Amino acid sequence: MLARRLHPSVNRRGLTFWAQWSTATVLSNLTVCFLVFDRFGYISTEYRVLILLGMLASVPIYSALHVYHKRYGYAPGLLRLLAGWLVLMGALSTVVLVCLDYADLDQELLAKMVVFGFLAQACSYVPLRYLTNLHARWLRDERTALIVGTCPLAYSLAQQLRERVPVLGMVSTGDDVVHAPDEDDLPVLGALPDLDDLVARKTIRRVYIAMPLSKAAQIEAIYLALLDLNVDVVWIPDFSSMMLLNQSISQIEHFPAIYLNETPLSSHPAAALGKELFDRASALIALIILFPVMAAVAVAVKLSSPGPVFFRQPRHGCNGLIIMVWKFRSMRVHDDTVVKQATQNDSRVTRVGAFIRRTSIDELPQLINVLRGEMALVGPRPHAVAHNHYYGDKIIAYMARHRIKPGITGLAQISGLRGETETLEKMQQRIEKDLAYINHWSLWLDIKILMITPFTLFSRGIY
Repeated sequence: MLARRLHPSVNRRGLTFWAQWSTATVLSNLTVCFLVFDRFGYISTEYRVLILLGMLASVPIYSALHVYHKRYGYAPGLLRLLAGWLVLMGALSTVVLVCLDYADLDQELLAKMVVFGFLAQACSYVPLRYLTNLHARWLRDERTALIVGTCPLAYSLAQQLRERVPVLGMVSTGDDVVHAPDEDDLPVLGALPDLDDLVARKTIRRVYIAMPLSKAAQIEAIYLALLDLNVDVVWIPDFSSMMLLNQSISQIEHFPAIYLNETPLSSHPAAALGKELFDRASALIALIILFPVMAAVAVAVKLSSPGPVFFRQPRHGCNGLIIMVWKFRSMRVHDDTVVKQATQNDSRVTRVGAFIRRTSIDELPQLINVLRGEMALVGPRPHAVAHNHYYGDKIIAYMARHRIKPGITGLAQISGLRGETETLEKMQQRIEKDLAYINHWSLWLDIKILMITPFTLFSRGIY
């Protein structure tokens, strides 16, 4: 089912506005406060009220005039900033004239506030616009893409995308309508059987499928093949002959785009940054608070049996990268050439290990992984590499759970899907919860999962 969604650029525009507005507001207000204090030696109530009213009124005025819109260059942007500031000053002047209590405000000081307030905002506008453009270029360079299809629609799409996304080339479907290539057309890099290799070798992050509705079965097969390749999949169908009513689609230029495989985190870089900051800050605080507990557990593990305190195991992280996941060692040192899940009454588990596994205390060192940016507080639990290889071809979209960073806890864990997965059905249920979390992610969902997790730590199904 396709849900209605906001286009990613909507979120980025909002972030750009608030970042530039907050910086400009702080600088202009500091400038005004300095001017007032320099004149009188204190800031009276009248000027405090004017500063507060100016800050509140600037939001709708600047938003209505599109002061910080990315489509304007430096000079037009500064002119819009000046226009917004003058409108704001006009509104505040009306307040001064209507409110007789403010009739005795220093006119020379007000003039300085208007001039220097704008200059303070202008000084922040240029560097912030530069950083915004730099970030946009970085995102563009990161999102390398391929287009599946060589029909006229595909080539037309390529021409539109090349200015926004680094499209490396086309992939032939074998039965496309013949297109007479132009000199500036993108190269055809291979056919459908080469798609997996091209994605891996060219480090592709997004695949556009430019094929008509008549090839729905082939599109589905391509989509399923791409699910395990850690790429965003966007279908650009040819709807020219169809009547669409209340459709749930996005647009790239004038092309309708159905987002088949994209997460809230990958489509909204600002959301990903927010989650990253939340995770790392929370992990640092948790490590400081839990240090005494972790130190006590480390001593207990060391005394429980010979061997190291920590156990490190390679597991798949975001986009399938291998990371070393930290845990307190809960088992006796043994030959682990064959990865085997812990079972009930497992002879390898020590007495201390049984307790820390049941309470998930053995997972606390993974806060270090979070602090290093390898894991998140909430996300799909990282499975052993051997398990991923085993289940990868047995459960559809199994590897799609690696679209985001693995977590210390997750939706599957608070839903009772913890511990041994001795049947394929149990693993399937866990994957369904992982994918549901990815599809419906929000920072509030992370907070709810973190709040519920402590109440699920004493599950009887953990060995």
